[in-house]
Amino acid sequence: MTTHPQPGRHGRGLTVADAMEPCDYQIADDSTVDQANDIFQGARVEFLLVRDHNGRCEGLVTRAGLHPFLSRSWYTERTAISATSHQRGPFAWPTMGLALAAISMRIRRLVVWPVVDEDGYTLGVLTADRATAVLADAPA
Repeated sequence: MTTHPQPGRHGRGLTVADAMEPCDYQIADDSTVDQANDIFQGARVEFLLVRDHNGRCEGLVTRAGLHPFLSRSWYTERTAISATSHQRGPFAWPTMGLALAAISMRIRRLVVWPVVDEDGYTLGVLTADRATAVLADAPA
């Protein structure tokens, strides 16, 4: 009988699933910048996951990314999130190696990366800080 190492049991077998975190805040891609800003202010979060009309992950928008739109109040009421420049795919998947994901995030200069299933639905997010911490704590 052949045994296979279990993911997450040692540093080399860690996957994105071992480090991803839930993301409670999402917004539809047809929502306005003004609506997103209300969520940012009320929930005190730095990013929102953007979902399309089918509920699949479309990307991620940050408070800083919306800054140019917020300087003109009339513009925020009419501009849909889908019309803004925000992080779009490809996204991480839960079975992806965590070390590879951390390298990909560093190369793409991502602080947060959505994690999706095979159908494109959001499972959570991977943050650069969390990936680094989990990799640092893993036995060699």
